[in-house]
Amino acid sequence: MEGVETFSGFHSRFLEAERSIHVWTPPGYTARRAYPVLYLQDGQNVFDPETSFVRGEHWRAAETATLLVRTGEITPLLIVAIDNAGDARIDEYTPTQNARLHRGGRAERYEKMLLGEVMPFVAARYRVRTGPRSTALGGSSLGGLLTLFIGMRRPDIVGRLAIMSPSLWWDDRVILRKIAGNEWRPRPRIWLDCGTDEASTPRASTRDARSLRRILLRQGWREGRNLVYCEDQGGGHNERAWAYRFPMMLRFLFST
Repeated sequence: MEGVETFSGFHSRFLEAERSIHVWTPPGYTARRAYPVLYLQDGQNVFDPETSFVRGEHWRAAETATLLVRTGEITPLLIVAIDNAGDARIDEYTPTQNARLHRGGRAERYEKMLLGEVMPFVAARYRVRTGPRSTALGGSSLGGLLTLFIGMRRPDIVGRLAIMSPSLWWDDRVILRKIAGNEWRPRPRIWLDCGTDEASTPRASTRDARSLRRILLRQGWREGRNLVYCEDQGGGHNERAWAYRFPMMLRFLFST
């Protein structure tokens, strides 16, 4: 994978499973300047078609970002993809324990790993810009839920969010109630999307995404300014759909 460096066996004090971290650097990367950073979840699906959940289908993040940087459509950035922990993914990516599933609730620990360990790990090895305007977080499905959760809690650190096909259904839509009941300041720049043909409950997925959009608009976000909601007609809940929307997301969050 051109431009991607992989660090295997990353160990956290907060979570049991070790994981790999993949770092893509843009064309012309130099230590003489500092770069904004996009941190993505489910790193196995981001760069490498051989490790993706569906083999051969990945986000094509390196190819897409390389093209957009070279054409001047986005500012040069680093993309850091953090592998999920396999069976522990559902626990690490969710903010509460689901009583019916008897799973979940370790998102706060994941947040501590991300902010307290992964970000310093990257900053020690690459030239990065810090602060919310230069720090973005993204993910899809449960990774989108996790992104929303951390972004809601730490807008002082993460100021740009890519919330793609988020699993807002988790624990009876608890995340929607949390967001509706709290003032979110400062407001991060948010890309929110959803396909109209996602999994077995496409109507529920679009209903929940529209609900989140309405909550954000009521709380002061302005569509087209610091919020984009993309409803992908016929889009599924898979890497192919997220790869299709990935360049649109990058253009909004990192436009030159």
